[in-house]
Amino acid sequence: MERNYIDVAKSWLSDSYDVETRQKVNMMLNSGDPKELEDAFYRTLEFGTGGLRGIMGVGTNRMNKYTVGMATQGLANYLKMHYADLEKINVAISYDSRNNSREFALITAQVLGANEIHVYLFDNLRPLPELSYTIRELGCQAGVMITASHNPKEYNGYKVFWADGAQVTPPHDGNIIAEVNKITDPSQVKFGDGTPYNITSIGAEMDEKYLNAIMTLTLSPEAVKNNADLKIVYTPIHGTGVRLVPEALRRVGFTNIITVADQEISDGNFPTVMSPNPEEPSALKMAIDLAEKEGANLVMATDPDADRVGIAVRDNEGKMVLMNGNQTASILTYYILTRWQELGKLSDKNYLVKTIVTTELLVEIAKKFGVQIYDVLTGFKYIAQIIRENEGERVFICGGEESYGFNIGEFVRDKDAVNSCKMIAECAAWAADQGMTLYQLLQKIYAEFGIFIERLLSVTLKGKDGAEQIAQLMKDYRATPPTVIGDEKVVKVIDYNKPEETGLPKSNVLRFFGEGGSVVTVRPSGTEPKIKYYFGAKGDTAEAKIEMMKAQFQK
Repeated sequence: MERNYIDVAKSWLSDSYDVETRQKVNMMLNSGDPKELEDAFYRTLEFGTGGLRGIMGVGTNRMNKYTVGMATQGLANYLKMHYADLEKINVAISYDSRNNSREFALITAQVLGANEIHVYLFDNLRPLPELSYTIRELGCQAGVMITASHNPKEYNGYKVFWADGAQVTPPHDGNIIAEVNKITDPSQVKFGDGTPYNITSIGAEMDEKYLNAIMTLTLSPEAVKNNADLKIVYTPIHGTGVRLVPEALRRVGFTNIITVADQEISDGNFPTVMSPNPEEPSALKMAIDLAEKEGANLVMATDPDADRVGIAVRDNEGKMVLMNGNQTASILTYYILTRWQELGKLSDKNYLVKTIVTTELLVEIAKKFGVQIYDVLTGFKYIAQIIRENEGERVFICGGEESYGFNIGEFVRDKDAVNSCKMIAECAAWAADQGMTLYQLLQKIYAEFGIFIERLLSVTLKGKDGAEQIAQLMKDYRATPPTVIGDEKVVKVIDYNKPEETGLPKSNVLRFFGEGGSVVTVRPSGTEPKIKYYFGAKGDTAEAKIEMMKAQFQK
């Protein structure tokens, strides 16, 4: 039953909320703009399987100190219940450059501390992959990263990690959600008195351990030495990557690293970009302009929490061109497997992991090298789950997803743009030793395995009405699935809401397969007000096939 959002808003005028919050709610109640009020209070911001993500502001449907505090109290309650036999529970916390990120991190630390849980809190912003590493390194039972990843500046978020350094998966995600849902009022939260008890500050020492760990994954030190002066332009897009990516590149041996000065500034308003998303060409514009000026060979850009990386390389005419996440993952996978084979490291215990919406080219590459590859649901936590299940018995080489996330090795259990940037630069040096650019390496891969083209269409539908439209679209696709995609007859439909058929956890995803190898995947975003369409096609006419499919699903 739909609740009365006005009554909910009025409840925020009680003494449970501070003066500033009450003033803002009063203004909204009297503003004459019911839409803003409704969107802020019509529901409680959902604590999903990965945590919270939403627009910052007052209201139950917003990221603020009360929704963060209530989520943390629920997390604390579950940790104390699940680890009742432990004398000491440890949680690591990091945060990115977004507005209010440090404030939300401190609130999280103080609530956990007030619940007699020990906290390791980073002394300043740090990348998400370093948090994942830290959880395992310090033997923590959980971790929290305050970030909204690549979302626009209005957003912030709260990602929860478990003891293995991965974002929570069943049964813990559902159990945490159940405990969070029991916290219905700020009076139930132990906010503490601001005293930093049970909180230990961490920083430079953990940076060293993390950087040393990823240096052990280097595969081509001689190639790096031969091409140490490779010109690389890097931008953190105002985020956490500034702290570790340039240092990682220097440590592996690169000497000609050029950073975009205006984007090195940690600023949650992201003043130089429309959105701090390396999937968006506009986010890399300043870096590409600098690369043209400096004559650089490679551009890399990381998002605010430095778990995803976008790159640009020079084509055969010397023009800077963007590579998408599928292309970057394909290049890295091919390079890493080639080097593992050359170094005699490959065995039948090795494996790769990709998500269902990631290019099938990775499957073909894995076949060539005789390496098993797993297909999992969208979300890096499912890749991490496979690593956890195989731990101690088999060796994870690398894995990725089309949305610009990739990881190498088992030190980190999430996307790692710091490690990926180091490996991309190393791959560029190795390709140079073979007389190729990264662009030419991709063409070599296409020549060997065939052309695979993928495109993503995201349709944004905001607010309550948008959520209802997205739900109706998914309902309609299930009731009346398309019989044709582009110019190909649909020969198979997979509904991931039916785990008994897929063998994977239930997920609101549909896939339509054409007789010629084309595929369309439809899924609502779990973190943004969007419905996403993933298009894939093979062969010389792949681009034309994708344009036909995009036109069909944009109607």
